Amino acid sequence: MTALDQLQVFKSMNASPHARLETSALLGEGMAAALWSNRHDARDYEAPSHHTLSCYIADGTGTFRRGQPDRKGAPDKLCVMPAGCVSNWIVNGSIRLAHLYISEEQFALGCVTLLDREPRELQLREADFVEDAQQARRFRQLIAMNWEEPGERLLTSSLAHEILSHALLSQVGLREGLRLKGGLAAHQRRHLADYIEGHLDESIGLGELAALCSLSEYHFARMFRESFGLPPHQYLLARRLAKARELLAAGDLPLGEVALRCGFASASHFSNRFRQAVGATPGAYRMALGR
Repeated sequence: MTALDQLQVFKSMNASPHARLETSALLGEGMAAALWSNRHDARDYEAPSHHTLSCYIADGTGTFRRGQPDRKGAPDKLCVMPAGCVSNWIVNGSIRLAHLYISEEQFALGCVTLLDREPRELQLREADFVEDAQQARRFRQLIAMNWEEPGERLLTSSLAHEILSHALLSQVGLREGLRLKGGLAAHQRRHLADYIEGHLDESIGLGELAALCSLSEYHFARMFRESFGLPPHQYLLARRLAKARELLAAGDLPLGEVALRCGFASASHFSNRFRQAVGATPGAYRMALGR
């Protein structure tokens, strides 16, 4: 079973005798994309553990959610299927659509860094047939790229980040009736996030972060995960990689200098971590961006 086959929405589509997978790609950092064609079908998505953003590329005027035949799709219409949601779809006629799959961890990072909120406070709002010209244009740019070509796949990954950021700003709301228990106080979370951003070029240990909150390492690690949506070491690595992407895109700093500014012990350690997360070396990423 491939990594894509572990994504429930992808798996459901792939199991259909009517759907055809045109192309797909793992984009790194908890994101993947797929381009599908389908006709005369019915698909059920049962509480997937990942978020799915979709855009109708062509046709789709006979596609609707079961029980809602009066509301149908059309080219450039967008659908938002959050993790945990159940949806049942009827496809009459033909449809061509793009999917962007997003992990809960990548969603959590966006909540903290872009919205300055705890991920458990927020939810991606389920939506069908949304009209958003800017987002639809990004999806069309995404499918125009050759995902089999490493350089273009890296550009696709950057575009996928833009699509996710737009969705976070436009399709996220507070969970209703939620009473948070445990976790860090809001001021502690903000202090930690600011401290980490300001010290990415230094070695940051768990004990050092725990001391900022006057907690034992054990309790701090548990409370950090509740408030940030992922463990401290995973969050720290994600922020270092994000800074690395910014530096690589912004100029021609030597890779060794980028590694040091992002807190990696050496250029080789940086290259290995970057390749594991993004799917390419820092040098290849910079070349793909034309730097």
